[in-house]
Amino acid sequence: MAPKAGGTPPGAEHDYAIPFESVRTLFLKYKDRNPDKIALVDVTQEKSISFGQLHEAANRIANWLVARGIQKGNRVALLSEERLEKLILWMGIWRAGAVCCPTNVEMNIEYVAEILSHLDCKLALYDSELDIDKMTDGVDIESVGFSDWAADLTGDAASDEFFQRVAATAAEPECDRDYGATDDATIFCTSGTTDKPKNFLIDHLAHWSFGLSTIDQIGLTENDRTLEFRSFGWNSPQGLSLMPWLATGCTLHIARRFSHSRFFDWIKKYEITFSAGIPTVINMLLDRPTGVTAKDVPSLRLMSSSTAPLTPERWKQFEETYGINLLQFFGCSEGGWVCGNRHYAKKYGTVGPPAKHQEFLLVDEAGDAVPQGAEGEVTLGGPQCAKASMTADGVWEDLYGHRVRLGDLAVMDEDGFITVTGRLKDLIIRGGVNISPVEVDNVMMRHPKVYEAAAVGVPDSIYGEEIVAYLVVRDGQTMSEDEIHAHCADNMPGFRVPKKFHFIDALPKNDRGKVRRPDLQALWQKEHSGT
Repeated sequence: MAPKAGGTPPGAEHDYAIPFESVRTLFLKYKDRNPDKIALVDVTQEKSISFGQLHEAANRIANWLVARGIQKGNRVALLSEERLEKLILWMGIWRAGAVCCPTNVEMNIEYVAEILSHLDCKLALYDSELDIDKMTDGVDIESVGFSDWAADLTGDAASDEFFQRVAATAAEPECDRDYGATDDATIFCTSGTTDKPKNFLIDHLAHWSFGLSTIDQIGLTENDRTLEFRSFGWNSPQGLSLMPWLATGCTLHIARRFSHSRFFDWIKKYEITFSAGIPTVINMLLDRPTGVTAKDVPSLRLMSSSTAPLTPERWKQFEETYGINLLQFFGCSEGGWVCGNRHYAKKYGTVGPPAKHQEFLLVDEAGDAVPQGAEGEVTLGGPQCAKASMTADGVWEDLYGHRVRLGDLAVMDEDGFITVTGRLKDLIIRGGVNISPVEVDNVMMRHPKVYEAAAVGVPDSIYGEEIVAYLVVRDGQTMSEDEIHAHCADNMPGFRVPKKFHFIDALPKNDRGKVRRPDLQALWQKEHSGT
C-alpha cells in the first residue's frame, strides 16, 4: 500500500523559531547574504563549495533532472558513500521537487537491489566507485554514475562526464518547482535490530522539525562550523547535521568515516565548533588517548553522543579527559530526536528533556499516561514522525498522524529529564518480576575492569527466566567470575544479580552500535543446546 500524501499531521502547528523554508528559498537567501561563504567542506577529499556555487549547482541539477523527465514527487535513488558530491546532488533532487532515497550503501549494500525493487525510483544516481550491477540486480531502473565535482559547476571545470553534462545544462531560467512542508522528502533505511533494513518515509516538515530540535539542543547559529562523519543514509545525521545546516546557513564539514588519527586534526584545521559523536567514538578516544585537551582545540565547544547508551561514568570521564562539553541525545528513525540534553542544561545518566518539537508521552500497557516519576513506554507524535514505514519485504504501513510506540521504557524525573530504563522486548521476567537488563548493564559497567557488558534473559525451569551476562574486559585486565559477581551483589538487589557471567571478545552490535541481545541469547542457546 502506498503511503498517504499531503495534509497536516496532528501537532504540526508548532511554534517554530525559524519558519519553514524550502531549499529554493534558502539557497537564494544565502547566496544574496554572502555568496562566497563556504557551505560544505569534504575533509576527506579536501574540497568545498560556497553557497553561491551551491545555489547554481542545485538549480542546474534540478533542470537536468526535469529535462530527463523527473516529475515532482518522483523518487530518485542516491547511491553513494559520504562525499561532497552526494550532498550537492541531494540538494539538486530536492530543488527539483523530487524525493531523495539515500540508501546506506556502506552498511546495506547486500540489500540495495532488494530495497530499490520496492521503492519505485525513477532514476538512480550512483558513485562510480560502487558496483552498480550488484546494487541494481533485477531492478528495471535507469542508472547514471558520477565521480568528481571539481571547482566549478558553472563553467567547464567539472571533472567527470556526469558533472560536465550538468554544467552544460542551462542555469536560467531557474527551475520553477518548489515543495511544501508536507510534501514527501526522503526515504531512508535503517538496519534497526534485524538483518534486513527497514525503510521510513518522511516529509519536509519532519526534517525541518528535527533540525530545529537540534538547534535548540546545541545552540547552533550561522557562525558555527559543524562536523559529521556518519552516513547521511541514516535519519540521525540528517537531523543533527544536514537540516541545522540548511536552517541556519552555517558551514557543514563531512568525512567519509571517523578517523581516530585525524579527528582532532580536522577540528584544529577547520576550527570546528560542534561535532557529532557516538559512544563507539567516545570510547575509542578514551581508550586510545590522543593527548589533546581543550586548549588544543579551543574552537570546539561541544560534542553529541547518540545512537546507543553512554554510561554516566564514561560521559564524565570524556569531559574530564578532553575538557569538551558532551551532550547525550536519544532518537529513533521513525521520530527523529526523542529527547536531548541542552547546551544550557544537562544531567548525567539522562537523555535530557523531550525534544522541543516532539510530542512525547510515557504510557502504561493500556496506553494511558503514567504519573511523573513512574516508568512507562515511550510514545511519540507530531511533525517529526515518519509518514510511513516499509517492511524488509516491501510492505508499506501508514503512520501518518498516528502515535508511535517505540518499545523503549523510560522515567521522567521532577525536572523533566528522561532516563531510559530498557526495552519492553528485552525485559527479563524472573519469577514474575520485571527486570530491565539496562539497569544490570549499568551496574556491571561501573566496575573499572569492564569495558562493555550486556545482560539477557534465558529460559529457567524454576523462575521462567534467569539472568545471564556477557562481558568484555578492558585491554590488559583480567577478571574472574567471582569478582564481577561480588561487585554486582554489592550494588543491586540479589534477584537482579546475573546467575552466570560469560567473558567474550566483543559484544554483537548492529550498524548503529546497539547491542544485539537476541544474538547473545542465541549464543547462550547454542552453548547449552546439549544440556
